[in-house]
Amino acid sequence: MKDAVLIVDDEPHVVSALRRALVDEAYEILSAGSGAEGLKVLETMPVKVVVSDERMPGMTGAEFLGIVKRKYPEVIRIMLTGHASLEAAMKAVNDGEIYRFFTKPWNDLELRLAIRSALERFNLEEENRRLLKIVKRQAMELKVLEKRYPEITRLERDENGNIVIDDIPEEEFNRILKECEVYFR
Repeated sequence: MKDAVLIVDDEPHVVSALRRALVDEAYEILSAGSGAEGLKVLETMPVKVVVSDERMPGMTGAEFLGIVKRKYPEVIRIMLTGHASLEAAMKAVNDGEIYRFFTKPWNDLELRLAIRSALERFNLEEENRRLLKIVKRQAMELKVLEKRYPEITRLERDENGNIVIDDIPEEEFNRILKECEVYFR
């Protein structure tokens, strides 16, 4: 999945300024003029990070990010606001579980670094989910093998630490080994 960032703000000049701030980054920058429009983008495009304004007509940024959290929990959420009220910040943190909170005018370098960090976090969590899926599949396959060949997962070792395999003819052992290789490719 490409590193895609969605900017949601009802002010076109803010979207343009954010695009300029990220022009040197190798991200796919998507934009939306409202929370509803942002949700439509998320339905059609895989996005890793959302940067949303707080005050927008129709749906606040906190409401929008709360929906994003429920529908797309893996997406990293950043709030941007020109009106930093404690209430808005608390709502965004509690409902949308935002990653970072920025006030307008923002510092371009800080914003770029926060987005870069958010993308690294997304990619790390995605890799963790992928590896966990493999581990779960392999654990299930081990259970299937154990059921089919009782005690196959129990190992006996000699005094040198070598695995002891007795009472299995070599041909049977090679057949079992070949079957295990199919499971653990």
